Amino acid sequence: MTFRTLLTRAVPVALVLALTACGFHLRNALVLPPDLGAVRVVSVDRYSPLAESLSQALTRAGAPAATEQTVDATVLDLLSEQWGDRPISLDELGRAQEFSLRYAVTFELRRPDGTTPVPRQTIELARDYVSNPVQSIGTEGEREILQTELRREMVASILRRLDAVARRTFDTANTAAPATTAAPAAPVEPAASSDTPR
Repeated sequence: MTFRTLLTRAVPVALVLALTACGFHLRNALVLPPDLGAVRVVSVDRYSPLAESLSQALTRAGAPAATEQTVDATVLDLLSEQWGDRPISLDELGRAQEFSLRYAVTFELRRPDGTTPVPRQTIELARDYVSNPVQSIGTEGEREILQTELRREMVASILRRLDAVARRTFDTANTAAPATTAAPAAPVEPAASSDTPR
């Protein structure tokens, strides 16, 4: 393998790593649902990197982190996380050479009273990558980078759902509350003048 080939493969990986290192930032400030309180992120996978990333993002947004001892915590429940590869192109010998990496997460947000401001729903993301059936070196590394990128995008997508609910609740509250206007002052009768003839 020549130096030029090595450099050609290393540069795209370095660029992706540089982009992923910048972290997740919402364009605008995240608005959390009112009266959210302490939040506990629960996942079917006890060591889920997604759950850890969501906990950190919610804490940065101002939501108190719930501990095991917290009573009446709001729960962001990650009900399922699924990864899958789907072949999308074949070479002349019928071997898969391009795949679509898919990541689907089902979640819901439950308040302590049992209400679900964010009902159960699924978000699915996908990214395509090339896997050379002859030279598989580097394919696993590229797939791991894509997994990290998709996980970061999933955090952003879930937070946007929470943000949308909060903004909708805020707008509804503002629309329902009628604007209070001052009542017009009652006309004042002119005082009787002592010069008025009787």
